[in-house]
This record gives sequence, structure tokens and C-alpha cells, in this order.
Amino acid sequence: MVREIRDLLNEFNIHTEDRKLYQRAFTHPSFVNEKKSSNGDYERLEFIGDGVLDLTVADIVYRLYPSLNQGDLSKIRINFVNGKTLAMYARKYKMESLILMGHGQTINGGPNDKILEDVFEAFIGAIYLDKGYDFVYNIINEIFYEDIKNVPMNVLKDYKSQLQEYVQADTRNCVTYRVVSETGNPPNTEFVVEVMWDNQVYGQGKGPSKKKAEQEAAKDALSKVAR
Repeated sequence: MVREIRDLLNEFNIHTEDRKLYQRAFTHPSFVNEKKSSNGDYERLEFIGDGVLDLTVADIVYRLYPSLNQGDLSKIRINFVNGKTLAMYARKYKMESLILMGHGQTINGGPNDKILEDVFEAFIGAIYLDKGYDFVYNIINEIFYEDIKNVPMNVLKDYKSQLQEYVQADTRNCVTYRVVSETGNPPNTEFVVEVMWDNQVYGQGKGPSKKKAEQEAAKDALSKVAR
């Protein structure tokens, strides 16, 4: 059975007068370039959807876990707005079958995790623009609520452990930390640390000790790659 965008809209009870908006949410830039489509691609919708997801998931986490501190709330939020998780939700709703891609992208393996993450965010962005925040909040809540409510508490491990697991999920690389600077004298010492893998710097953190600065650098890296 061929899945169409109207099937996805019906699944979420979305009635729209702007079907082209949702079609754009599933149009890869390669399709626009090859077909010279005038409807555009999903990149702008992805931008707004990313922001809506961040806010809404943060709100759900905040309400579900009133006793957790800021750091632990951030860890749970990051666990749900990272690329792998969003790609997983895209597959859950069979979004890969809706994506329009150019021939070159199709023969290069089709929709990978990054593309699935992008279209999921674009879909959320399209709902927000079409129906407003209250409506899209309910959709996001429907998708995420039970998983956030039942999140395993090992998600609350320290940022360095989370980052190492995130990196090793894709590669065999190890995360490394290097001290960029050390200023001041105890007890007012400040360390600046960078975190790297693949010979690239992904995050930077500051702290009164190397250990604290490394945690802040890992947190910074997670906030950037987990999208």
C-alpha cells in the first residue's frame, strides 16, 4: 500500500487548506535542484520546527519532572531532541516513504538519519505555521509524552558519558579533551577545555577545575550535535 501525505495528516487528525506546505516539508533540496520545483524544500520549515520542538519538549520534561534540577532536565531534553531519536520517530510514522529526493540522493542510499531528522522537524514546523502553537503542542505531546514519562534514569548520567556513547554509536572514535587555557590562582582558577573527535572541536567549556570544564565542554558538544 502506497503511503501518501494525506495518510500522515489523517493519522494526526490534521485538516488543512495548505497541502503544499506539508508537501514542502518532505521535499529534499536535491529534488528542487533537479526538478526545478517552485514549491521549495524543507530547510526553512526545519529551522522553525527545530525551535518549536526544543521549546515543547522542554516544557513537557519540566512538567513531568518537578523535582529534577536544570542539569538533569537538560539531559532528558537532549535525549529526545537529538538526531537519532527524531529519525526514529520519523520511521515510526513511515515518513521515509513520503520524501521527494533527486535521483542522485536516491541512488546514494535514500533517506538517511539526518534527512529523516530534518523532515521530522520540517513536519512539526509545517503544523506550527498551519495550525498554531497550541495545536502543534498537542501533536508533540502525543508523540513524546509516554516515552519522556518512562525515560530510563541512566539518561541522567554525566555529560561526558552521554557524549562518549553518542559518538561511539556512529563511530569507533574516542572523545578527547584538551586544556586550552588555565588562568588565575586557587580558589579562583578558571580552566577552558575543548572536546574533540575526528580531529574537530565540537564543544568548549569553562570551570574552576579541569573536571568541571570537561563536563561543560561535553554539555556544549551535546547541545550542538544532538539536533
